[in-house]
Amino acid sequence: MIPKNTICLWFDGTALDAARFYAETFPDSAVTAVHHAPGDYPAGKEGDVLTVEFTVLGIPCLGLNAGPAFPHTEAFSFQVATDDQAETDRLWDAIVGNGGQESACGWCKDKWGLSWQITPRALTEALADPDRAAARRAFEAMMTMRRIDIATIEAARRG
Repeated sequence: MIPKNTICLWFDGTALDAARFYAETFPDSAVTAVHHAPGDYPAGKEGDVLTVEFTVLGIPCLGLNAGPAFPHTEAFSFQVATDDQAETDRLWDAIVGNGGQESACGWCKDKWGLSWQITPRALTEALADPDRAAARRAFEAMMTMRRIDIATIEAARRG
């Protein structure tokens, strides 16, 4: 069954590699279909992988190998809610350690240029704390981080 809404991600010939990485890294993720070009096209030849259907954390995606014209930007990202530091570290290390790069406040990029927000639920809860001073302390602590450290966020929240 074709989903009503699918995220289409543009790649420069590496959609299958990316989809396989996501399927190996994130739960509830899989490569579901690979389609080869029925003829030559601007970014490839007949028989090349044209599209890859996959899911990331249950979200249907289509990887389109359409060439270098439109690289990924931070304007689109996957935000992944993590339950604890071990899960935060595992996902962060998988992305950054596989040719990706760190950024600020829980953001990182994979080697294909796609942005990810690895966001512990403890951070989201701290920022929504009805005690606005506690939320501000957690926010200020987050602003100094690359990978989110839950213990530091919780300590800042407590004051």
